[in-house]
Amino acid sequence: MRNVERLTFLKSELLDIFMSMEVVEHEQRSRTAAQRNLRARRGIELHEEFKQLSRDIAELPEDELDEMH
Repeated sequence: MRNVERLTFLKSELLDIFMSMEVVEHEQRSRTAAQRNLRARRGIELHEEFKQLSRDIAELPEDELDEMH
């Protein structure tokens, strides 16, 4: 009977360890995905900012461009 209790305890411990590892891996995947999404969103924002800047510059009359230099 003692061996059965010990085996049950060891199985429980192994399951706890496995579940902890799964939680850690899930958290790491979530953090990585969040960082990837943030970089993608910032890239899109920068792209839009550059497009807007290009449009703004293109709208300036030539004499205003010369005065800026």
